[in-house]
Amino acid sequence: MLDIGFLELMLIGVVGLLVLGPERLPRAARTTGMWIGKIKRTVSGMQREISAQLEAEELRQKLNEQQKKLDDSLKKAKLDVESIADSPSDAAPAQQSDTDKSDTEQRVAQASSRLDDALQTVREETVREETPPSSSASTAPTREAEPETPNPESAALNKDRNHQ
Repeated sequence: MLDIGFLELMLIGVVGLLVLGPERLPRAARTTGMWIGKIKRTVSGMQREISAQLEAEELRQKLNEQQKKLDDSLKKAKLDVESIADSPSDAAPAQQSDTDKSDTEQRVAQASSRLDDALQTVREETVREETPPSSSASTAPTREAEPETPNPESAALNKDRNHQ
């Protein structure tokens, strides 16, 4: 913060002693220390709030990017499915030859594999972004999940087991 050395502190102390006197100097020093502490706490709180807001904004941007990628993948899959649906409708199902059916099946399989690939990519990126760094994972407190009781009968059975 301020680069004040020992000599500067001595000079301030001597001037304070001469101006305030020995009776009021300790009270003035205490008051000054309290004000400096309040200022430091306020600045520290502001820094924490700013960093939290920046982290939240980064997360919002990542979520928006993921949403755009997912929307693009779904649009591609929708177009593929629509193109497959449009081509067989030109000919009656009874009149389709075996080659048309196999061609349609291949296109359906390709569209399905593209959709699976897109979803897998989105899942991998989501897992990668949600995984905390290893240093913070070791220091983070862990909570054990509480067992859920789906109905009152099992809750009563668990209660009886706990009392035995």
